[in-house]
Amino acid sequence: MAHKISDECVNCGSCVGDCPVEAISEKDGKHWIDPDKCQDCGACVASCPTDSISES
Repeated sequence: MAHKISDECVNCGSCVGDCPVEAISEKDGKHWIDPDKCQDCGACVASCPTDSISES
């Protein structure tokens, strides 16, 4: 199951560079994870300073 970024995200972009499949991008001023690309590795979870990323 793909990970999801919650509303607590401060849009810092820390997670973007840590995603090995480039599933995280900015859309409408917020970061989001493309569920079709996400491989559920959890690399983004560890890099998020606000704990805004979880399994959906």
